[in-house]
Amino acid sequence: MKIYRVQDFVVKGKEVFVGLEDSKSTWKIAVRCERMLIHEVSMEAKYPALIGYLRNKFPECAIRLIYEAGFKGFNLYDRLTEDGIDCVVIPPHMVTEPKVKKVKTDKRDARRLAYILENHDFKDPCHVPDKERREDRQISRTLIAVQKDVVRNRNRIRKLLDFHGIEVPFADKNEWGRKEFDSLRKLPLSDPLKAALNVLLTMLEHLWDQRTILRDYLRDLCKKERYNKAFKIAMSLPGIGWFTAIRLILELGEDLSYFTNGKKIAGFRGIDVQRILDGRD
Repeated sequence: MKIYRVQDFVVKGKEVFVGLEDSKSTWKIAVRCERMLIHEVSMEAKYPALIGYLRNKFPECAIRLIYEAGFKGFNLYDRLTEDGIDCVVIPPHMVTEPKVKKVKTDKRDARRLAYILENHDFKDPCHVPDKERREDRQISRTLIAVQKDVVRNRNRIRKLLDFHGIEVPFADKNEWGRKEFDSLRKLPLSDPLKAALNVLLTMLEHLWDQRTILRDYLRDLCKKERYNKAFKIAMSLPGIGWFTAIRLILELGEDLSYFTNGKKIAGFRGIDVQRILDGRD
Protein backbone atom coordinates (compact mmCIF):
# COMPACT_ATOMS: atom_id res chain seq x y z
CA MET A 1 0.00 0.00 0.00
CA LYS A 2 1.43 3.37 -1.03
CA ILE A 3 1.72 5.94 1.76
CA TYR A 4 1.32 9.60 0.76
CA ARG A 5 3.24 12.25 2.67
CA VAL A 6 1.18 15.04 4.17
CA GLN A 7 3.43 17.49 2.34
CA ASP A 8 2.52 15.88 -1.00
CA PHE A 9 -1.16 15.66 -0.37
CA VAL A 10 -2.74 18.90 0.81
CA VAL A 11 -5.28 18.20 3.54
CA LYS A 12 -5.71 21.66 4.97
CA GLY A 13 -9.37 22.39 5.54
CA LYS A 14 -10.49 18.86 4.63
CA GLU A 15 -11.99 16.07 6.69
CA VAL A 16 -9.46 13.61 8.07
CA PHE A 17 -10.11 10.27 9.75
CA VAL A 18 -7.79 9.15 12.51
CA GLY A 19 -7.54 5.60 13.78
CA LEU A 20 -5.90 5.26 17.20
CA GLU A 21 -4.80 1.91 18.59
CA ASP A 22 -4.51 2.31 22.32
CA SER A 23 -2.03 0.55 24.57
CA LYS A 24 -0.55 1.25 27.97
CA SER A 25 2.59 3.10 26.87
CA THR A 26 2.23 3.95 23.15
CA TRP A 27 -0.37 5.01 20.63
CA LYS A 28 -0.29 3.93 17.00
CA ILE A 29 -1.94 6.47 14.70
CA ALA A 30 -3.15 6.07 11.12
CA VAL A 31 -4.72 8.96 9.20
CA ARG A 32 -6.85 8.83 6.08
CA CYS A 33 -8.21 11.57 3.84
CA GLU A 34 -10.21 11.27 0.63
CA ARG A 35 -9.85 7.49 0.52
CA MET A 36 -6.09 7.49 1.00
CA LEU A 37 -3.81 6.63 3.90
CA ILE A 38 -1.81 9.80 4.27
CA HIS A 39 0.15 9.47 7.50
CA GLU A 40 1.17 7.04 10.23
CA VAL A 41 2.98 7.67 13.46
CA SER A 42 3.76 6.06 16.80
CA MET A 43 3.87 8.24 19.90
CA GLU A 44 4.02 8.06 23.65
CA ALA A 45 0.56 7.62 25.17
CA LYS A 46 0.45 11.18 26.47
CA TYR A 47 -2.42 13.48 25.58
CA PRO A 48 -0.33 16.63 24.95
CA ALA A 49 1.63 14.73 22.30
CA LEU A 50 -1.57 13.61 20.57
CA ILE A 51 -3.35 16.95 20.52
CA GLY A 52 -0.16 18.70 19.41
CA TYR A 53 0.22 16.23 16.54
CA LEU A 54 -3.37 16.69 15.38
CA ARG A 55 -3.28 20.48 15.51
CA ASN A 56 0.12 20.87 13.88
CA LYS A 57 -0.23 18.27 11.15
CA PHE A 58 -3.82 18.96 10.19
CA PRO A 59 -4.54 22.68 10.59
CA GLU A 60 -8.09 23.84 9.95
CA CYS A 61 -9.18 20.27 9.27
CA ALA A 62 -12.35 18.63 10.46
CA ILE A 63 -10.77 15.86 12.52
CA ARG A 64 -12.63 12.69 13.38
CA LEU A 65 -10.93 10.12 15.60
CA ILE A 66 -11.89 6.58 16.53
CA TYR A 67 -10.57 4.13 19.10
CA GLU A 68 -11.77 0.94 20.74
CA ALA A 69 -13.02 0.98 24.31
CA GLY A 70 -10.47 -0.48 26.68
CA PHE A 71 -9.01 -0.50 30.14
CA LYS A 72 -8.45 3.28 30.21
CA GLY A 73 -12.14 4.09 30.12
CA PHE A 74 -13.37 7.29 28.48
CA ASN A 75 -10.88 9.87 29.70
CA LEU A 76 -9.34 10.24 26.24
CA TYR A 77 -12.82 10.81 24.79
CA ASP A 78 -13.47 13.55 27.36
CA ARG A 79 -10.28 15.44 26.55
CA LEU A 80 -10.67 15.15 22.78
CA THR A 81 -14.25 16.38 22.76
CA GLU A 82 -13.32 19.26 25.07
CA ASP A 83 -10.73 20.27 22.47
CA GLY A 84 -13.24 20.11 19.63
CA ILE A 85 -12.24 16.76 18.15
CA ASP A 86 -15.12 14.59 16.96
CA CYS A 87 -14.39 11.32 18.76
CA VAL A 88 -16.03 7.91 18.35
CA VAL A 89 -15.50 5.06 20.82
CA ILE A 90 -16.54 1.58 19.75
CA PRO A 91 -16.63 -1.77 21.51
CA PRO A 92 -14.30 -4.18 19.69
CA HIS A 93 -17.04 -6.69 18.88
CA MET A 94 -19.12 -4.04 17.08
CA VAL A 95 -16.59 -3.52 14.27
CA THR A 96 -17.95 -4.99 11.04
CA GLU A 97 -14.55 -5.01 9.34
CA PRO A 98 -12.76 -8.10 10.73
CA LYS A 99 -9.28 -7.82 12.13
CA VAL A 100 -6.58 -8.82 9.70
CA LYS A 101 -5.80 -12.51 9.49
CA LYS A 102 -2.10 -11.80 9.32
CA VAL A 103 0.02 -11.34 12.40
CA LYS A 104 -1.76 -8.81 14.57
CA THR A 105 0.03 -5.52 15.10
CA ASP A 106 -1.09 -2.22 16.56
CA LYS A 107 -0.09 -0.53 13.30
CA ARG A 108 -2.45 -2.70 11.27
CA ASP A 109 -5.23 -2.18 13.77
CA ALA A 110 -4.81 1.61 13.60
CA ARG A 111 -5.13 1.42 9.80
CA ARG A 112 -8.23 -0.71 10.14
CA LEU A 113 -9.83 1.75 12.54
CA ALA A 114 -9.14 4.73 10.27
CA TYR A 115 -10.61 2.81 7.33
CA ILE A 116 -13.84 1.85 9.08
CA LEU A 117 -14.28 5.39 10.38
CA GLU A 118 -13.94 6.89 6.93
CA ASN A 119 -16.43 4.36 5.52
CA HIS A 120 -18.63 4.40 8.63
CA ASP A 121 -18.25 0.64 8.62
CA PHE A 122 -19.12 0.02 12.25
CA LYS A 123 -22.28 -0.64 14.21
CA ASP A 124 -23.54 1.33 17.18
CA PRO A 125 -20.72 3.22 18.94
CA CYS A 126 -20.42 3.31 22.71
CA HIS A 127 -22.71 5.64 24.54
CA VAL A 128 -20.25 7.55 26.69
CA PRO A 129 -21.72 8.55 30.06
CA ASP A 130 -20.72 11.91 31.47
CA LYS A 131 -18.00 11.96 34.08
CA GLU A 132 -20.39 12.43 37.02
CA ARG A 133 -22.38 9.30 36.18
CA ARG A 134 -19.22 7.27 35.50
CA GLU A 135 -17.94 8.16 38.95
CA ASP A 136 -21.29 7.49 40.63
CA ARG A 137 -21.68 4.09 38.99
CA GLN A 138 -18.28 3.07 40.33
CA ILE A 139 -20.03 2.70 43.70
CA SER A 140 -22.37 0.10 42.20
CA ARG A 141 -19.58 -1.73 40.40
CA THR A 142 -17.35 -1.77 43.47
CA LEU A 143 -20.24 -3.12 45.54
CA ILE A 144 -20.68 -5.98 43.06
CA ALA A 145 -16.94 -6.71 43.24
CA VAL A 146 -16.97 -6.69 47.05
CA GLN A 147 -19.97 -9.02 47.07
CA LYS A 148 -18.03 -11.50 44.91
CA ASP A 149 -15.14 -11.28 47.37
CA VAL A 150 -17.56 -12.03 50.21
CA VAL A 151 -18.72 -15.19 48.46
CA ARG A 152 -15.13 -16.28 47.73
CA ASN A 153 -14.10 -15.77 51.34
CA ARG A 154 -17.09 -17.68 52.67
CA ASN A 155 -16.20 -20.57 50.37
CA ARG A 156 -12.58 -20.53 51.58
CA ILE A 157 -13.77 -20.87 55.17
CA ARG A 158 -16.08 -23.75 54.39
CA LYS A 159 -13.37 -25.52 52.40
CA LEU A 160 -10.92 -25.14 55.29
CA LEU A 161 -13.41 -26.80 57.62
CA ASP A 162 -14.11 -29.61 55.15
CA PHE A 163 -10.42 -30.25 54.40
CA HIS A 164 -9.51 -30.67 58.07
CA GLY A 165 -12.63 -32.62 58.97
CA ILE A 166 -13.94 -29.96 61.32
CA GLU A 167 -17.62 -30.59 61.99
CA VAL A 168 -20.05 -27.85 62.99
CA PRO A 169 -23.70 -28.32 64.04
CA PHE A 170 -24.99 -26.14 61.20
CA ALA A 171 -22.96 -27.84 58.44
CA ASP A 172 -26.09 -29.05 56.63
CA LYS A 173 -27.55 -25.56 56.33
CA ASN A 174 -27.34 -24.12 52.85
CA GLU A 175 -27.15 -20.58 54.15
CA TRP A 176 -24.64 -19.54 56.79
CA GLY A 177 -25.31 -16.11 58.22
CA ARG A 178 -23.17 -13.91 60.44
CA LYS A 179 -24.27 -15.80 63.52
CA GLU A 180 -22.86 -19.05 62.14
CA PHE A 181 -19.59 -17.53 61.03
CA ASP A 182 -19.11 -15.70 64.34
CA SER A 183 -19.54 -18.98 66.21
CA LEU A 184 -16.57 -20.48 64.34
CA ARG A 185 -14.18 -18.42 66.48
CA LYS A 186 -15.16 -20.52 69.48
CA LEU A 187 -14.22 -23.87 67.91
CA PRO A 188 -11.56 -25.87 69.84
CA LEU A 189 -8.80 -25.92 67.23
CA SER A 190 -5.02 -26.22 67.20
CA ASP A 191 -3.12 -22.95 67.16
CA PRO A 192 -2.22 -23.11 63.45
CA LEU A 193 -5.81 -23.82 62.37
CA LYS A 194 -7.21 -21.20 64.73
CA ALA A 195 -4.80 -18.61 63.35
CA ALA A 196 -5.68 -19.46 59.73
CA LEU A 197 -9.43 -19.48 60.41
CA ASN A 198 -9.34 -16.20 62.36
CA VAL A 199 -7.56 -14.48 59.46
CA LEU A 200 -10.28 -15.60 57.05
CA LEU A 201 -13.03 -14.59 59.46
CA THR A 202 -11.47 -11.17 59.99
CA MET A 203 -11.25 -10.68 56.23
CA LEU A 204 -14.90 -11.64 55.90
CA GLU A 205 -15.97 -9.20 58.61
CA HIS A 206 -14.01 -6.42 56.92
CA LEU A 207 -15.72 -7.17 53.59
CA TRP A 208 -19.13 -7.10 55.28
CA ASP A 209 -18.33 -3.68 56.74
CA GLN A 210 -17.15 -2.32 53.37
CA ARG A 211 -20.26 -3.70 51.69
CA THR A 212 -22.43 -1.83 54.19
CA ILE A 213 -20.59 1.44 53.50
CA LEU A 214 -21.06 1.06 49.73
CA ARG A 215 -24.69 0.03 50.09
CA ASP A 216 -25.43 3.11 52.21
CA TYR A 217 -23.68 5.35 49.67
CA LEU A 218 -25.76 3.79 46.90
CA ARG A 219 -28.95 4.50 48.84
CA ASP A 220 -27.93 8.16 49.01
CA LEU A 221 -27.48 8.19 45.21
CA CYS A 222 -31.13 7.12 44.87
CA LYS A 223 -32.07 10.49 46.41
CA LYS A 224 -29.73 12.52 44.21
CA GLU A 225 -31.74 15.08 42.23
CA ARG A 226 -30.46 13.99 38.84
CA TYR A 227 -31.47 10.34 39.35
CA ASN A 228 -34.51 10.61 41.63
CA LYS A 229 -37.20 10.93 38.95
CA ALA A 230 -35.85 7.99 36.90
CA PHE A 231 -35.38 6.01 40.12
CA LYS A 232 -39.05 6.34 41.00
CA ILE A 233 -40.05 5.24 37.49
CA ALA A 234 -37.72 2.22 37.68
CA MET A 235 -39.12 1.27 41.08
CA SER A 236 -42.60 1.14 39.55
CA LEU A 237 -41.54 -1.66 37.19
CA PRO A 238 -42.60 -5.16 38.30
CA GLY A 239 -39.93 -7.13 40.12
CA ILE A 240 -37.54 -4.18 40.50
CA GLY A 241 -36.15 -3.29 43.92
CA TRP A 242 -34.17 -0.24 44.89
CA PHE A 243 -30.76 -1.79 44.19
CA THR A 244 -31.61 -2.92 40.66
CA ALA A 245 -33.37 0.39 39.99
CA ILE A 246 -30.37 2.57 40.82
CA ARG A 247 -28.01 0.17 39.08
CA LEU A 248 -30.10 0.41 35.89
CA ILE A 249 -29.91 4.18 35.99
CA LEU A 250 -26.19 4.37 36.75
CA GLU A 251 -25.31 1.94 33.98
CA LEU A 252 -27.71 3.09 31.27
CA GLY A 253 -28.68 6.61 32.19
CA GLU A 254 -31.91 8.27 33.18
CA ASP A 255 -33.69 7.20 29.95
CA LEU A 256 -35.05 3.69 30.61
CA SER A 257 -36.81 3.28 27.25
CA TYR A 258 -34.42 0.39 26.46
CA PHE A 259 -36.38 -1.89 28.80
CA THR A 260 -39.32 -2.67 26.57
CA ASN A 261 -40.04 -6.11 28.02
CA GLY A 262 -39.51 -8.26 31.10
CA LYS A 263 -36.77 -10.36 29.51
CA LYS A 264 -34.49 -7.35 29.12
CA ILE A 265 -35.08 -6.41 32.75
CA ALA A 266 -34.41 -9.97 33.94
CA GLY A 267 -31.29 -10.17 31.79
CA PHE A 268 -29.90 -7.01 33.29
CA ARG A 269 -30.50 -8.03 36.91
CA GLY A 270 -27.89 -10.76 36.63
CA ILE A 271 -26.66 -11.27 40.17
CA ASP A 272 -28.74 -12.27 43.17
CA VAL A 273 -29.57 -8.79 44.40
CA GLN A 274 -31.41 -9.94 47.52
CA ARG A 275 -28.24 -11.50 48.94
CA ILE A 276 -26.57 -8.11 48.94
CA LEU A 277 -29.54 -6.36 50.48
CA ASP A 278 -30.06 -8.93 53.20
CA GLY A 279 -26.38 -9.44 53.96
CA ARG A 280 -26.90 -13.20 53.81
CA ASP A 281 -23.53 -13.84 52.16
